[in-house]
Amino acid sequence: MHCLLIFPEFTAGAFWNYRATCELMGAKYPASPLGLITVAALLPKSWECRLVDCNVQELSDADIDWADIVFTGGMIVQQHSSLALIERLKASGKTVVAGGPDATSSPHLYDLADFLVLGEAEVTLPRWLADLEAGCAAHIYECGEERADMSRSPVPRFDLLQFDKYLHISIQYGRGCPFHCEFCDIVKLFGQVPRLKSNEQILREIDLLYASGHRGHVDFVDDNFIGNKREVKKLLPVLRDWLEAHDWPFEFSTEASINVADDEQLLQLMQDVGFFVLFVGVESPSMETLVATQKRQNTRRSIAESIRKIHSYGMAVNSGYIIGFDAERGSVAQSMLALIEASATPVNMVGLLAALPGTQLTRRLAREGRLHEDFAVPPEDAADQCSGGLNFVTKRPRVEILEDYRRVIAGAYAPHAYFNRVYQMGAALNCRKKKLRLPWRERLRELRGFGRLIWRMGVKKDYRIEFWRTLARLALRNPRALRHGVSWMALYLHFGEFMKVVLTRLDKDIELAKASHRPHEVRATKREPVAALGAAPIGILRYPDPRAPVLRSRLGPTDSAGA
Repeated sequence: MHCLLIFPEFTAGAFWNYRATCELMGAKYPASPLGLITVAALLPKSWECRLVDCNVQELSDADIDWADIVFTGGMIVQQHSSLALIERLKASGKTVVAGGPDATSSPHLYDLADFLVLGEAEVTLPRWLADLEAGCAAHIYECGEERADMSRSPVPRFDLLQFDKYLHISIQYGRGCPFHCEFCDIVKLFGQVPRLKSNEQILREIDLLYASGHRGHVDFVDDNFIGNKREVKKLLPVLRDWLEAHDWPFEFSTEASINVADDEQLLQLMQDVGFFVLFVGVESPSMETLVATQKRQNTRRSIAESIRKIHSYGMAVNSGYIIGFDAERGSVAQSMLALIEASATPVNMVGLLAALPGTQLTRRLAREGRLHEDFAVPPEDAADQCSGGLNFVTKRPRVEILEDYRRVIAGAYAPHAYFNRVYQMGAALNCRKKKLRLPWRERLRELRGFGRLIWRMGVKKDYRIEFWRTLARLALRNPRALRHGVSWMALYLHFGEFMKVVLTRLDKDIELAKASHRPHEVRATKREPVAALGAAPIGILRYPDPRAPVLRSRLGPTDSAGA
């Protein structure tokens, strides 16, 4: 059986789609599609598999002609490209198997596919394969409430990847999160009790990555890496011993809740194995909002002090913020910008609140009759929650929320503000324990990338003075952190342009909201509130952060495995 696995393209304007920065290093896309290569590992060994990631290569007619069967699927932000892809495949007479988070939540949209294998692939794929072998395969397979046993999750098919096309390669330790934030769907998808791979499984995966020739950045795609701190503390010393034995070939990133800052032993263990960046969901500077949305773990601390503490252990922080909560009392822009500056985080994913299927928020909005009918279908021009969101009737006037959002984006990504935060963070990073040892080919790759950066940012851009000033200040203040500081400056090749695109869109949306007789509505001609959740099509709004074995991969520095 010739099996073609196709990962649909993400919209170019997505927050984490920093291709301009990738080009400096000769790469095409930030992260590899972990989901599909895990699915490939679950298929019969007699099948011949080929991966086409449409984010790094063109899907050719020859690829399609080669295939006997095609697997595909993705997130809601890939919905339009996924559906177009399925139409193309069916027109070519191919058997199509679809899955992933969007198909899992909105199977009716994917009915053109021959088979829908939904939920966590470790659960549903074996059932489908058995029925296929017996000649009685059904159209749809679902997990229900069953969770995958992570101890039986296979080592992903890393051999299907073209490593040089990506800035980092993704692996997964566990699924699930112990917290229960109102707007988050992780608990619905993966449960509140984290399920983990064994230490031996993780070592097998990094052994294979090492044997495959990958060196440098590896991303743990867990939604909350420290969801089970006791087990993580057992993994990290074992991982450190492996790194020591192999001369420190990798450095790591992941996503974690901010309570990681409470545990100095855990911070020390993470620093010891070379974690260099964490994504942390801050969401809001307002304690009232955090309590109302059940993000209580963020209320027991000074967020800025917690982030700076993480910096002191050599780990940079990327933060996530959301605007549009019901509990907001007037403008939040000034306090959000103040927190961004106080915490010295250069990269802040600020988005508009989106009601995700299966969440407490969505159920509440449905009960209140405030959920838009097509809340799960993204506008065709929406890349992620930075250009979508607010798929419900807001309590604050929509125009005020959009104006707030515009002020935050414009303020946070103004060149002087961004580069100053790069310096502040770089000055605070404790990099004395960094042990990464890259081979000469990787060092030359980084050197070539730095040369390209000098030309594009230090010569051609109108903010070149900010670049040179930050580079010089950081080299004098904390030269050990210079490599990481340069990386964060390089990201501005994307974020500088991203800011302009988002602001242009916001200006149009603000004018539309002002002109509307119903300013709370989002595209009022299409998005009417529904009285009950059952009346609405269901879908999961995910953002690029490749992390999962369910015919998909999530983003961004933000993918869990499973549906």
